[in-house]
Amino acid sequence: MWCRQKCSEQMRSGVVSCVLLAGCVALPALAQEDVSAPDRDPLDCTSLAEQEAPASADAWFVRSRWASHCYVFQARAVRIGVDGVRTLALSHDVTNGIEREVARFLDGPPVVHERNGGVGRLGGETGAVRLESSVRHLEDLYRLRLAGESRIASRQAVRLEIEPLDDQRYGRRLWLDSSTALPLKQVLLDESGRAVETFQITELRDPELYRGEIERLPGMGSQVEHSWRPGWLPKGFEPQVTEVSEVVDSDVEQRVYGDGLATLSLFVEPVSGQQLLKPGVHRLGVSHAAVQHRELGGRPRQVVVMGELPPSVLQRVAESVEWRGEQNTALNDASSP
Repeated sequence: MWCRQKCSEQMRSGVVSCVLLAGCVALPALAQEDVSAPDRDPLDCTSLAEQEAPASADAWFVRSRWASHCYVFQARAVRIGVDGVRTLALSHDVTNGIEREVARFLDGPPVVHERNGGVGRLGGETGAVRLESSVRHLEDLYRLRLAGESRIASRQAVRLEIEPLDDQRYGRRLWLDSSTALPLKQVLLDESGRAVETFQITELRDPELYRGEIERLPGMGSQVEHSWRPGWLPKGFEPQVTEVSEVVDSDVEQRVYGDGLATLSLFVEPVSGQQLLKPGVHRLGVSHAAVQHRELGGRPRQVVVMGELPPSVLQRVAESVEWRGEQNTALNDASSP
């Protein structure tokens, strides 16, 4: 996951300002690894150079996660989605064990996304064990298989097909650099198998393996307990430990959940005279947002669920949000703007 994205999206009946932890650059669009165990070993990138070439789809997938943290590089890329075509300049650096990722859009509004700290200390006995266990977790949710080779950005690439085992998540096609296992291209497929977004590296400049351990910044990996919780999540979705939040409004509470590949962001805020979003499902580029107005904790609140998932899944999550120890009721949406 490339970045934390501050977004202000214009919608049909209102405006939502939020902090969205999302794969806004989608290289690769993978859920954040759990960094909740600060006493565990960091990821040792030096050992990556000693590993043999992967022989299976699962092994390639694990190697790609190592590579996304351990290689220093600069790149140019293009993203093609329902909202048009955007070109980007990307960079990934590691200094004294701390990752820094930057993505700059080269056309349209001048937007820059930056993330410092990266993966940090991974859960599991070692960072390597954590990455391998994440693939075992995915085996109950997706089918991974090798699908040949091709040429992307003047480099030989291995193609992975990632097929969901249910209708609660999207599939992907992923092309990995044969030499480094860095993701070179990703196609996101909706529940009907149609491509909804393509992200492709057009130039990868001299990737170099960082020979050291990846650390995390102090203060990362904190979890905040809220008075609400989702009563239902798709199979395999668990709370994700994220960086310390940059909140646009202190009344807006956010949690991020992931299945190891896909993520969804859940926002709950009290209704207090602000312009509300129209209840229903809204499209935000490749993502969707399900909006509901609920009576939670004795007062009206707006619930927003966002992610690159089927709209019906986002709606079900929004409907399931409950106040701890109290029963939910829905507001009369006919009076909402």
